[in-house]
Amino acid sequence: MQLVTSANIACGGHAGDAVTMRAAVTSALLHGVAVGAHPGFPDKEGFGRRERFVEPRDAAAMVTTQVRALQEVASANCARVGHVKLHGALYNQASWDAALATSIAAAVRAIDPGLVLFALAGSRLLAAGRSLGLRVASEVFADRTYRGDGSLTPRSQGNALVADEDAAVEQVLGLARNGTVRSIDGGTVALEADTICIHGDGPHPVDFALRLRAALAAAGVEVRRM
Repeated sequence: MQLVTSANIACGGHAGDAVTMRAAVTSALLHGVAVGAHPGFPDKEGFGRRERFVEPRDAAAMVTTQVRALQEVASANCARVGHVKLHGALYNQASWDAALATSIAAAVRAIDPGLVLFALAGSRLLAAGRSLGLRVASEVFADRTYRGDGSLTPRSQGNALVADEDAAVEQVLGLARNGTVRSIDGGTVALEADTICIHGDGPHPVDFALRLRAALAAAGVEVRRM
């Protein structure tokens, strides 16, 4: 927890329950880390990464239920949920589906208009949040590859992940300093980078986070909570 500045906490959909939420919120408070809700499809077996059809209104209700669950836990521990970042397949589908994006952004605003909405750089969800007056954070990824249109390479493809840590660090430095990333087709894509996502379920997440923070510091990039 001390290696990140903002934590996306699973709140009962793809993972998480009252016990894990409480533990994560407590740890975030201890280390001065911003608390965020990480809602996803209620699919623990597939870790929320399997795409499914969902009506926009049902997605909004799903997000609302999960965010409020974390808010209850946070409030009981004298903390505040400051941002929302969708998880997995729901994140990806809301990135390109305008109706889904608008419904979810409206739900976030209804929960708390002060929430920051984390969304994929250049996505429909980012645009929907902005159009509804939410504060948004344009998100880029350390360990995911990009297609030429700025979207993430689907996890169903073998080249979806940046497996080499050297390449992942270089990708982050390029995004932080230049706002560009190399796509899988060899082109250069411009992306606004407000926040960098690192996953906790990789092979060596702590070691990678340590290495990434050191590389950012060496490059003169200040990292701070949202």
